[in-house]
Order: sequence, then C-alpha cells, then structure tokens
Amino acid sequence: MTKDIIARSIAQGLRMTDQRRIVARVIGDADDHPDVEELYNRAAAIDPRISLATVYRTVKLFEEAGILERHEFGDGRARYEDAERDHHDHLIDMHSGEVIEFVDPEIEALQERIAARLGYTLKGHRLELYGVPLKSTAKTPPKSNT
Repeated sequence: MTKDIIARSIAQGLRMTDQRRIVARVIGDADDHPDVEELYNRAAAIDPRISLATVYRTVKLFEEAGILERHEFGDGRARYEDAERDHHDHLIDMHSGEVIEFVDPEIEALQERIAARLGYTLKGHRLELYGVPLKSTAKTPPKSNT
C-alpha cells in the first residue's frame, strides 16, 4: 500500500520528501483509522525529527490530492485512511470509539435500488452506523435438580 500512496502522490505531481514518504508509509501500514496525532506518533517512532506540523501539512496535501479520505466519526477528531482501499462501510462503537469496517451485499443492493427508484445511478456512497454494544440478553438455563 505504501508504494501505491507514494506512486499516486508522484503521479499527482507532489514532491515526495523523506518525511512525506514516512507519512505515506505510516498511512499505508495502518489497519485502523488514525487521527493526525496518532499518525505523528507512528511517524516520529520511525524518524524522531519529523514534526507534528509536517504531518498536518502532509495529511492536508494528501487529502486535497484525493490520496487520503477524511472521516469524522462524531468524536471531534478527523481520522484518515487510504482513499484507494476497497469499499467498506463503518460501524462506530459510541462507548469505546472503535471503528469496525464491514461490507454487506444486502445494504449495497438496497442503496442501488433506492437510487434507481429515485431516478439515479449510484456512483458512490459513505455509510456510517453509530451504536452501542448490546447488553447480554442471554438467560442462563435453569439448574437441574438431578
């Protein structure tokens, strides 16, 4: 993924400094949705000379170039992921902040049908579900007297 981000950046005409390459590497290696602070922490672990300001500028540059996708999951932090990742939707745990990625063919088909019914061809969408964990409703079986 890292090489893809770097190649797409170069194709967009962006100058790829060593520090931008590190940020690209960190984003490409991420399997979560880090905010800028987390990207900075991961980048600084690779190169302690990298500054928070550099990470902010690089993320903004990558976002404007369409290389990164920005998400706001209602916790006041912008989070990022590679814009070229396979399509998926998000379920956000409102207690822990965990972001769970999922793909559901039924939801995808429903969205297509809704767009068609309204006279549109669907070209893209973003679905974010917000929830809290279900409380265990399972009852323990009665104890046997035998």
